[in-house]
Amino acid sequence: MTHSTTVSLVLGSGGARGLSHIGVIQWLTENGYEIRSIAGSSMGALVGGIFAAGKLQIYAEWVLALERMQVVRMLDPAFGRPGLFKGERIMAVLREMIGDFAIEDLPISFTAVATDLASGEEVWLREGKLFDAIRASIAIPLIFTPFEYRGRKLVDGGLVNPVPVAPTLSDTSELTVAVNLSGPVEWRPSAPPSEPVPDGKTYRNRIRAFIDRLQLSRAPAARPGGMIDVALASMETMQNLIARLKLAAYSPDIKVEIPRNACGFYEFWRAEELIALGRERTAQAFAAVGV
Repeated sequence: MTHSTTVSLVLGSGGARGLSHIGVIQWLTENGYEIRSIAGSSMGALVGGIFAAGKLQIYAEWVLALERMQVVRMLDPAFGRPGLFKGERIMAVLREMIGDFAIEDLPISFTAVATDLASGEEVWLREGKLFDAIRASIAIPLIFTPFEYRGRKLVDGGLVNPVPVAPTLSDTSELTVAVNLSGPVEWRPSAPPSEPVPDGKTYRNRIRAFIDRLQLSRAPAARPGGMIDVALASMETMQNLIARLKLAAYSPDIKVEIPRNACGFYEFWRAEELIALGRERTAQAFAAVGV
């Protein structure tokens, strides 16, 4: 009987770039690696939690069919709240599609990382409802409202730990594989132009225009313009620095790097190329260390 190499998998934060985590997981499982535990921040928590629940194929098929306007329709405005969107609609869609689970009952050890808004502490969510932990971990400041969890207001885990290796340090797995979504900028062709916005449904069109403004350009020379652009670009800059520091402090056995300009922050309709990118970069990372 062939021995499977056991892996602790660390999935980083980075918006739609996190769809590349699907490709990373696909490559690992197809090449005989057994994922024993997962720690994730933000989008890494979402993809990692769904995989831990055994439902990644269902999610992958869904995102591969996702179109631009479907992303817009899942954004529920949070009027008068500390965030532009409530995040309840997308969570409802995921719960209906995936089902909800208790983290402690999952077949794979799972940690979602969030940030306590009051204290600034890093919070490891290892029990309770899976999608509550995911919702807390993806609560990007300004974009999604903070999540109330057991008396604490939690926001995006990427603020304090974009590549959370630390929760895996006590694991007995043979390899620790970390996926950093803040890799070096690479030149990539421009995204195709947006399809025309139909007349009517003015509010939805305004949301769509807002999404357009959120796109962090893939061209290294481009500069952010509007207020939200500047806020998101600033957060990305901070996370890129923290990611480098964390990876220096807790060096994984294998580091998979996804270029930080691989796609715009909210380009979730580009799943096919991002999944392919995750597979490609994982294969390269393993080949580089001869594992």
